[in-house]
Amino acid sequence: MTERKELTRTYKQTPRPAGVYRVRNDARGVSLVGTSQDLPGILNRQRFQLEMGSHPDKELQGDWNVLGPTAFTIEVLDEIEPSDAPDYDPAEDLEMLKELWLDKLTAAGEEFYPFTRR
Repeated sequence: MTERKELTRTYKQTPRPAGVYRVRNDARGVSLVGTSQDLPGILNRQRFQLEMGSHPDKELQGDWNVLGPTAFTIEVLDEIEPSDAPDYDPAEDLEMLKELWLDKLTAAGEEFYPFTRR
């Protein structure tokens, strides 16, 4: 029991990777780009919402329903290094990083789902 408690405590104390992610409709070249302070969590949530038909971006959900999961790529675009500062809030850094990716993807001809701009 002690080993399990130690593993749980270590897991909770380990910082989650934060960064920018993308759900890309490979058939249409349209993406949802977002940020999260917990990349593994948001990637799981995006896929789960799409599979359950409950994604808040109705256009993305409609494409998923018609094309199926094989037409999509869900990926991490970039990560930020966790800070040791106890009062560090990565929200501003994440938004700046997202804007850089939006500029880069726009220049490459990528289009975006409505929820990208939220």
